[in-house]
Amino acid sequence: MNYKEILAGVGILIGFVSYFSYFRSIFFGQTKPHLFSWFIWAVINWTAFFAQQAKGGGAGAWITGVNAFLCTAVALLAIFRGEKNITKSDWVCLFGALAGIIGWVVTKNPLTAIVLVSLTDCIAIIPTFRKAYIKPHEENAFAFGIDLIKFVLELFALKSFNLTTALFPITILINDSMLVSMILVRRKKFIK
Repeated sequence: MNYKEILAGVGILIGFVSYFSYFRSIFFGQTKPHLFSWFIWAVINWTAFFAQQAKGGGAGAWITGVNAFLCTAVALLAIFRGEKNITKSDWVCLFGALAGIIGWVVTKNPLTAIVLVSLTDCIAIIPTFRKAYIKPHEENAFAFGIDLIKFVLELFALKSFNLTTALFPITILINDSMLVSMILVRRKKFIK
């Protein structure tokens, strides 16, 4: 086992800790995941995983694959325990996620998919960002925060570091950092 596989294994373990916290908060009624955000994140994570694999992501891509599986599980839970306020922008995000897959098929270039799903992730976080801004205690800042570590490890675990393999985890790092910061700031305002 090489160090990249070890980093990927640690990242996957961190991912399970993060999602355990998230699932726990869902079942205790503290977190209400936005159905469309999580469905879209599942689609774009699966797309990113397969694109990373196609461009030699190696063990680092495993983190995205596990994340795709866990996003799918949260999306399924959100059907029963989540926020279902679906807006026009949510539909735009869904079409953006699907455009990543279509773009890859049409161009036969996984980078096209990564660019489109990374852009879509920037839009797909809007419903969760909007909901967390209004109801900051209904999102799990810890889960999103610990995910930051997971995606940093992914970058170091990538077998081949290129735009196709690295752009998506970098996008998630930026988006999740902004979300966690906003949640923490809004929670302070609600306490006062």
